[in-house]
Amino acid sequence: MADASGGDASTDALPGWLPGARRVDSPNFDQRPDGTVIDLLVIHNISLPPGEFGGPWVEQLFCGRLDGGAHPYFAAIADNPVSAHLFIRRDGEAMQFVDLGKRAWHAGRSCWQGRAECNDYAIGVELEGTDHLPFSDAQYARLAVLTADIMRRFPAITGERIVGHSDVAPGRKTDPGPAFDWSRYRRLLAELGAGAGRA
Repeated sequence: MADASGGDASTDALPGWLPGARRVDSPNFDQRPDGTVIDLLVIHNISLPPGEFGGPWVEQLFCGRLDGGAHPYFAAIADNPVSAHLFIRRDGEAMQFVDLGKRAWHAGRSCWQGRAECNDYAIGVELEGTDHLPFSDAQYARLAVLTADIMRRFPAITGERIVGHSDVAPGRKTDPGPAFDWSRYRRLLAELGAGAGRA
């Protein structure tokens, strides 16, 4: 087993909580398959209700506490057991819901380069936003810093293995959407000495 500095990084050798994120434990996770190498980072967006920012709803959804009666949109999703490893708010605050070594439930039916079930081997990061509204400066800055930390801990996640939800679930998902500036994100990663994301 390798440590966080490099090598063949299987799930049970690595620290799973990032110091740059506030820990909020979600019950919505399970164990990755034995021997899994974590080698993919999937970027998403989410807002609850759609297009609205700043409320407690995403945190409640990821923790299994969303009140289906609090908004008409919530009735259909409140009982869905979902989570992500990380969530970055518009002001740049980062929250971590699941240990990076565990399997969060973010990608759903998915496939990358012929390999199905991306949740098994991916880390999921949700940005508070929508496909068509620009993300904030604070979000890009925090995402780049957290990504660089993740890449140091999980060296199998290289620049070409940073993708959008739409890349692993084409036709079903569209996020992070056309408003996400991949070039800007790549530049920030390069400034931190980390690899670039997808084109």
